[in-house]
Amino acid sequence: MNNAELEQQQRRERLEAVSDAKRTLILNAARDVFDSHGLDGASMREIARRAGYTPGAIYSYFSSKEEIYGALLAESLERLQSTVQLQLASADTDAERAACAAMGFFRFYAQHPRDLDLGLYLLGGARPHGLTPELNQVLNDRLYNALAPFERALQALGASAAEARSETTAFFAHCVGLLIL
Repeated sequence: MNNAELEQQQRRERLEAVSDAKRTLILNAARDVFDSHGLDGASMREIARRAGYTPGAIYSYFSSKEEIYGALLAESLERLQSTVQLQLASADTDAERAACAAMGFFRFYAQHPRDLDLGLYLLGGARPHGLTPELNQVLNDRLYNALAPFERALQALGASAAEARSETTAFFAHCVGLLIL
């Protein structure tokens, strides 16, 4: 690689680092805005103000508050999945895997209540609102991926696929209910 190519690569890396830092500032500001105003009460103007930018500046990173919300929820679900996987590392048996997957899920939200709140903003009555169907599907798939180790462990313990899915759904509902209490 010659000097000109090296300089171009370094410049791209610097620009990417600055872009990532700005994106992080916007996401942190948005998290605070969603926490205090909810998804419906949040505005791009308020998110921009808290991030220290003009509204026009954040549109180069996100096209809407729903897209920002989706990015925050996606990050949260990635951290949830990592937490569950970390818990599973200590499991040797199928029963231990089921227990570790369930406890990893519960502990994540018990330790990160703002992440639970973020996920619950999505519910407007009985159905999600504010997101495109595609983004909603991506986020639901990520949530399911965090619950899948529990479901697989139940199947390994002898539950049918339908029974395991039903028990996983019940676990999710009970877990969220306990966390809300």
